[in-house]
Amino acid sequence: MELKYGFISVDDHVPEPPDVWTRRLDKGKWGNRIPHIERQAGGTERWCVDGQELPIPGVASTGAAMPDRVREPQHWDEVPKAASEPAERLKAMDVDGVDYSVLYPTVAGVAGETFGRITDPDLELACVRAYNDWLVEEWAGASTRFVPQCIVPLAPIDAAAKEIERAVAKGHRGVVYPATPMMLRDVPHINEPDYDPIWATCQDLDVPVCFHAGASKAIQFPAYAGFSPGLAAAMEAITRPASSVLIVANFLYSRILTRFPKLKVVFAETSLAWGAYELELADHQFERQRLHSEGYELMPSELFRRQCYYTGWFDRTGVDTRRYIGVDNILWSSNFPLATSTWPNSRDVIARCFAGVPDNERKQMLWGNAAKLYHVT
Repeated sequence: MELKYGFISVDDHVPEPPDVWTRRLDKGKWGNRIPHIERQAGGTERWCVDGQELPIPGVASTGAAMPDRVREPQHWDEVPKAASEPAERLKAMDVDGVDYSVLYPTVAGVAGETFGRITDPDLELACVRAYNDWLVEEWAGASTRFVPQCIVPLAPIDAAAKEIERAVAKGHRGVVYPATPMMLRDVPHINEPDYDPIWATCQDLDVPVCFHAGASKAIQFPAYAGFSPGLAAAMEAITRPASSVLIVANFLYSRILTRFPKLKVVFAETSLAWGAYELELADHQFERQRLHSEGYELMPSELFRRQCYYTGWFDRTGVDTRRYIGVDNILWSSNFPLATSTWPNSRDVIARCFAGVPDNERKQMLWGNAAKLYHVT
């Protein structure tokens, strides 16, 4: 396989336009509960879902493509077309040297958590299906360079498994899911066997389940109220990836990977430098607690290397730990169009981060692993 640029960005986001749900959901049935944009008293616009305003600082997260990177669009007509329109997005990818872009949501939540908070299962499923259909029809349908991933309802679990089957049949190649669903509403802990139909379906269909950092605000340190918007954004940019430390730790010990040995798990927007530390510490404590006696056949780091992936996008020190993490377990992204993105300078960042890395290993991390995981041919 030959790529034009040699880069598959595995963690990018789509800003959903105002009519994704208003055009696809029954107004007579759902009324104002349908996700939509409302104009606020001060003239700005905000997304509302199920009668509640979403706590996002604008109508989309497109800072990297804005004239001022630290400012998010406050009206839909301010959203850059390079972020929101497939044809213009392809041009932005060419500028940055990106061959393929693996897509995550924005308004639906970076892990679909926006709809996970909806307690009405019929509305939740309707919102989920509308997003999945829109993404595969209007983005993947516009170009094979867009790799769509579906979201699913939290409950009931059989509905989630069926939606995965339906979405994958339509062309989705990954499943985005909240790593802490029990923090969104009253559902079982993620480690309970209740979720086994989800893991089994992903394993059987050979699609990864993807846990994106930041889906669970409860495990992030909140920014000080006295911070400026810029400081608050910088604080979140640090705490959001770091919050995955807790998510990864749980999965290394959860037995999910043991019960489903062919399940692939992506920890998106994690960064890499702390990854080696966590694997080393997990192994150390595994030995101290003699967990082999509890039925584990593999060390945490061995489980990780068999089934899991970290995602880097700026971290030179993370690449230096590749021997411990595993060259086969590292993916790379531009994180476009979020404010933390390396766009439009990803080529320069990659050159800096991969300086001295053998060419075969560089290819593996920049696109080889992703091509295999997402069946890009």
